Amino acid sequence: MYRYDEFDHDFVRARVAEFSDQVARRLAGEITEDQFKPLRLMNGVYLQLHAYMLRIAIPYGTLNSKQLRMLAHIARTYDKGYGHFTTRQNLQFNWPALADMPDILADLASVEMHAIQTSGNCIRNVTADHFAGAAADEIADPRPYAEILRQWSSVHPEFSYLPRKFKIAVTGASRDRAAIQTHDIGLHLKKDAGGRLGFAVYVGGGQGRTPMVAKKIRDFLPEEDLLSYTTAIMRVYNLYGRRDNKYKARIKILVHETGPEEFARQVEAEWDELRNGGLKLPEADIRAIEAYFEPPPLADRPEGDDAVRAARLDSRSFGAWLDQNVTTHRHPDYAAVTISLKGIGEVPGDASDSQMDAVADLAERYAFDEIRVSHEQNLILPHVARADLKAVHDALVDIGLATANSNLISDIIACPGLDYCALANARSIIVAQNISKRFASLERQRDIGELKLKISGCINACGHHHVGHIGILGVEKKGAELYQVTLGGSGDENTSVGEIIGRGFGPDEITDAIETIVDTYLAIRLDAGEKFLDAYRRIGPAPFKEALYAGEAKAA
Repeated sequence: MYRYDEFDHDFVRARVAEFSDQVARRLAGEITEDQFKPLRLMNGVYLQLHAYMLRIAIPYGTLNSKQLRMLAHIARTYDKGYGHFTTRQNLQFNWPALADMPDILADLASVEMHAIQTSGNCIRNVTADHFAGAAADEIADPRPYAEILRQWSSVHPEFSYLPRKFKIAVTGASRDRAAIQTHDIGLHLKKDAGGRLGFAVYVGGGQGRTPMVAKKIRDFLPEEDLLSYTTAIMRVYNLYGRRDNKYKARIKILVHETGPEEFARQVEAEWDELRNGGLKLPEADIRAIEAYFEPPPLADRPEGDDAVRAARLDSRSFGAWLDQNVTTHRHPDYAAVTISLKGIGEVPGDASDSQMDAVADLAERYAFDEIRVSHEQNLILPHVARADLKAVHDALVDIGLATANSNLISDIIACPGLDYCALANARSIIVAQNISKRFASLERQRDIGELKLKISGCINACGHHHVGHIGILGVEKKGAELYQVTLGGSGDENTSVGEIIGRGFGPDEITDAIETIVDTYLAIRLDAGEKFLDAYRRIGPAPFKEALYAGEAKAA
């Protein structure tokens, strides 16, 4: 992973000192909350429903054990003993006192972390495939390019005050696990016919009030042109993006209203002025950043197959976990392990301080000191020898993190919702908890198969409900919470926005509605191998509407 140089250290320390002074002035009453707001947001500090919230950047979702232990320390010392991992591969603390923020930021700086650009109309945390550097289907590790973009975009003088927030994602595998087509810019690493590395470039994706799938505006961009072409996109957006209406300020609206072809033409024209200038990336610089992400020394461990086979015979729970939470690695003697933060009835994405400490220990002992955060709100150990999988599983059992539900219906993405967020219209957490309890049986979940359920507490879509196979949006109607359901969304290489299925459901109805949808799918699927999304795309919404609303139509 990337390590700070002297400039990085000095910059972050100076930022902590600057914000410490701003916090002191706010606490002393020398500046008002309105005056303080833009200053705190530049440092990742939000004012939520009940308290301040701090959002910490985890660039492209990569952590080491020392950093995770620091997050555990902060949770224990300054918060209520837990942190919340988000769909932006960040971590949020929901209860820190404002007076403690400078100390928290200083603690973060001591392990090369910060909260800069986790808010505001700037380029936010660049995200990447959580299996980067380990995936068997990977063309190239996307993280060096995400790091190049991070360095370039940090307090960029031209792009620190954009029309609206801006999000970039990079993937380097055939399977898109970074949801790049839901981003303002999505970059897909590929090779051309001559074997050169480059990117397919997507622009104008996003969720929120007006969900849109990104449009491909360039099929191949050579890697050395990454910054010049991205700058060209940003300049077109910065010049023409709406600033008079925040609901129409995202680049997706500009691309839609301009038209993808015309938008691409404007970008290409701007790029012609930039492509041979100082933003062209020298080969040596790319390879120097790439060296930070060299894979660990993976010694051959051929004993793993026999060890896994014996352990599977000895333990049904290990076998289920192995099937569901363990992913093929590029090295046949290793695997990537998903640590589910979605225990039945628990808060999706939350981890306690003791759990974070324990995962750090596991990473140090079994995973070459690497941890990843996925946009699906889970943790990943990317390089675990197959011979060590049983030991890792047993250690996860001891800390309550061995739930074998990756990609199943209880592996729910959910935003904090009305329990924490001042923007929310409805609760998300209780809905996720109730649904996971309803489908608690692992045998039942595995019979249902892959099903991505995502919940947002408001139209801002922090829970990615638009691209859930089943999406749930919490809204407010006549002073009460109501939950709208969408079906058929997807955030992979075949991205689609879900369709609204009909009227919303009350808090006491939504779990039953989800069960009805699942039962309908089980009745219409061709066989046990047909996944929910495939069945929906084959049949469409009609049988689901019939099952959910037929009684109402007859009564009417």
